[in-house]
Amino acid sequence: MNQERQDAGRELLLSAHTPEQWRRRRQELNEWINRPKVRKQPKRTRLFGNTPVDEELYPILISLQQAGLETEFSCAGVSPLDEPVDHSLYAYLTFFSKGPAERFADMLMENMKHRALITYEPARHRYDVSSFFIGHNRSFCLLLHRSADQLLSDSAP
Repeated sequence: MNQERQDAGRELLLSAHTPEQWRRRRQELNEWINRPKVRKQPKRTRLFGNTPVDEELYPILISLQQAGLETEFSCAGVSPLDEPVDHSLYAYLTFFSKGPAERFADMLMENMKHRALITYEPARHRYDVSSFFIGHNRSFCLLLHRSADQLLSDSAP
């Protein structure tokens, strides 16, 4: 395990973003806050076990489960206008630091680069990965799915 991942007691930022990317992220958030929000369609969910999860993440969660990765939370919603009240601006996935977790986190950093915000919480032994920009949930989900399938194929006998 990398030294930065062993630093207990605080959340560690694993992904790299430029100051300009952080400025753009804050600007997008401010623009979204001030924009009128019109509901186009309800948020679509599906049961993953006993937990409702976003429909976009369901096949990803199945692949991760088959690869032995234990997930905790997930949310997507590919458009902030789909359901402006019950919507996560940033698609995200939380998974525990066991099994193939570290390998998957490294894979996400390689495959998603600046498109994802990836942190590790040593005290909770979990990774959090979310889309970095508001308007990128769909591409985030596609890249997350590709990475989950890659992890699944890597772990197959």
